[in-house]
Amino acid sequence: MPKAHAPMKTLMLVSELEDYAVTVANGVAPHANVVLAVPRRRYAALAGEFSPGVDLRLIDWPRHSSPHNPRFLFELSRLVAREKPDIIHMLSNTVLWLNVAMPFWKAPILTTVHDVEVHPGDTETAILPEWATRLAARQSGDLLVHGARLRALAARRFTKPLDRVHVVPHPAIVRYADLAGRKGIERRRASGGPFSLLLFGRIFAYKGLSQLIRSEALIGTGGPDLRVVIAGRGDDAWAHRDLMGDPSRYEIRNEFIPDGDVARLFLDADAVALPYVEGSQSGVLNLAAAFGKPVIATDVGELGATVSAHGLGLVVPSGDPARFAAAVTTLATRPDLAARLGANALAWAQGPNSPTAVGATTASLYREIVARTGGEVAHSRLDPSRGQAQEAGR
Repeated sequence: MPKAHAPMKTLMLVSELEDYAVTVANGVAPHANVVLAVPRRRYAALAGEFSPGVDLRLIDWPRHSSPHNPRFLFELSRLVAREKPDIIHMLSNTVLWLNVAMPFWKAPILTTVHDVEVHPGDTETAILPEWATRLAARQSGDLLVHGARLRALAARRFTKPLDRVHVVPHPAIVRYADLAGRKGIERRRASGGPFSLLLFGRIFAYKGLSQLIRSEALIGTGGPDLRVVIAGRGDDAWAHRDLMGDPSRYEIRNEFIPDGDVARLFLDADAVALPYVEGSQSGVLNLAAAFGKPVIATDVGELGATVSAHGLGLVVPSGDPARFAAAVTTLATRPDLAARLGANALAWAQGPNSPTAVGATTASLYREIVARTGGEVAHSRLDPSRGQAQEAGR
């Protein structure tokens, strides 16, 4: 049970997903004691992004192929024993070596599953063995997903009882908007110029890059004055040059984008494109909302439902460049509509989907899990009734 007369303590663990980790840790901190253990090499430069309520532990977290992983697991398990958390929240199931240690941690484990299936073309996630991500989810007593549609999918894939899969939305990613405010970063583009449409993030096949380019070509020269900005690591948009209607419309940055430039890209955008051909949810949607930018999204995973429910933008079918082109034209020629949708997005990001609001929901979930388990470990691999199959050799 939670320690008497003491707030709930959670130990959060994650090896990547910096934006999500910053957002969730800061959001939960007003509602529970948060210890966040993360790799020094990825998080040292972000230490200033965390609120004072987050007890940040920068640790020497080796890469998957390092021979130092056994020693790392020993030290991490010592940290768990010292901290005695009421609950351990793994902020992603994309782990390998942690699977070895999880059965020995004497606290219930909640794991966030961002993507129930690996996206097509997502070469970064695909480097992990499929059994490792599945085993991490199955060894967790409870799972957290970011939408109702994903809940049933996760329960089936990880053979988890439905009441052990919980829906908590992905909170708004506010740190870039906050950075713009602190640094005085302002919009560079004057009003009245071309309508600027931004595709941002990891540019892999599932993000619908070719669909966006086909949409631009369909708009043609008779449509609104358009600027298409594609920024982020991954596939090179210029490989699809033959599909472009007018290559001079494009600004392409196929590279890692520094934080200050991320803020400038979103400030300068009139709308954000989410032309996914497959997906679960989108951190980019939550980043766009923090800047008050409307989106044009395809109806995949939780995207369409989230955008429609909160009036964050326009939703079109996936794989239909003509409908996407029509939506772009609508926003470009209806500044009143774009402004209203952008205002909805900002209100959502600052209200019900703010980090603190979602953090309160997450802390409530912690209390529910800890109360149910009575302090017992709820993730034994030996209990097949809870879907904890022994998967390490598959």
